[in-house]
Amino acid sequence: MPEETTFFELSLPSGKVSMDCPLVMGILNITPDSFHSSSRMQSEIDLLLHAETMIKEGADILDIGGQSTRPGAQRLFAEEEMTRVLPAIHAVRKHFPSIAISVDTFYSEVAREAAKAGADIINDVSGGSIDAEMFKTAAALNIPYVLTHIQGEPQTMQNQPQYTDVVGEVLNYFTAKIEVLCQVGVKQIILDPGFGFGKKHEHNLQLLNEMHLFSTLGYPLLAGLSRKKTLQTIIGSDAAHALNITTSANTIALMHGASILRVHDVREAKEAVQLYHAMMSA
Repeated sequence: MPEETTFFELSLPSGKVSMDCPLVMGILNITPDSFHSSSRMQSEIDLLLHAETMIKEGADILDIGGQSTRPGAQRLFAEEEMTRVLPAIHAVRKHFPSIAISVDTFYSEVAREAAKAGADIINDVSGGSIDAEMFKTAAALNIPYVLTHIQGEPQTMQNQPQYTDVVGEVLNYFTAKIEVLCQVGVKQIILDPGFGFGKKHEHNLQLLNEMHLFSTLGYPLLAGLSRKKTLQTIIGSDAAHALNITTSANTIALMHGASILRVHDVREAKEAVQLYHAMMSA
């Protein structure tokens, strides 16, 4: 039986977004080294065309990031990251004023400036571990914060990650981090188990299989499985050929309580949501 999704609502500067049906977050990478080459954009024209396509295909949120978080990627300083993401956020907000925008960053300074430029959500893959000011910044901005589980840092996270009980440890991590977030005044939290962020192949599959357990914490869940290495491993191919298995994985995530799918391919994810929603409404 599919897991019944608890319905949430996001209160954003650009308006309220109902989550009575799971949302699709489209990935816009303003970087030359993202692991999925087709998602990279190097000009404003490319960015806006890609954003327009995603919106037409049904994206509810556009997630704009300025540096790759693939294993081994070189970390940028906040100043350089801002030179990439701020013009992109300005451009998307100007041309598509009603779309929700998420900024993919672990720097509080970038988050603050991105919010001024028009970002509605902070998507922090570090879970506040890289910038100690991030939680307070999210509270001050009063916008939703995506809390991601990660073991280590993006540059080193895949160097033999170890868990005794990955699901239990991620659950404990969320519980502790949520307490801190609530103490500093963050009112809207989204939980991301962090598929591929300091996890081996078997850890990712265990998390997907038991993702519904994180729903007990009472917050919306985000699944970022799109074309990830675990899926590539299963089919014995690369990111360019991992669309079909991504759609399958997204459908499983929906059946285990995901409220948001973060994806490179919006149309296919939207169809998975439509199928899931129809099934749950039948």
